[in-house]
Amino acid sequence: MSFLKRLFGGGSTATTQADGKPVGEAVEHKGFLIQPTPFSEDGQYQTCAMISKEIDGTRREHRLVRADRFPSAELAAEQAVRKGRQVIDEQGEAIFG
Repeated sequence: MSFLKRLFGGGSTATTQADGKPVGEAVEHKGFLIQPTPFSEDGQYQTCAMISKEIDGTRREHRLVRADRFPSAELAAEQAVRKGRQVIDEQGEAIFG
């Protein structure tokens, strides 16, 4: 039903965070920066973060999006940092490949 609402102009669509701005401070983890950027989706905030690292003088970025939703941008941002650390621990620089 949600798909049909969006198709015919009803319901909300994902927007970049609450105004396209990061929520909270970027967190450093093992040489990577995790910047939480949760976005509004159907009245809640979805877990999202930008993971970046400078490699050989070039800044590399990976957008991390998870299905988890929270009632506030701050809670979604906290989860984004936790998930970002987990992805970095598991994959390291391979997330850019």
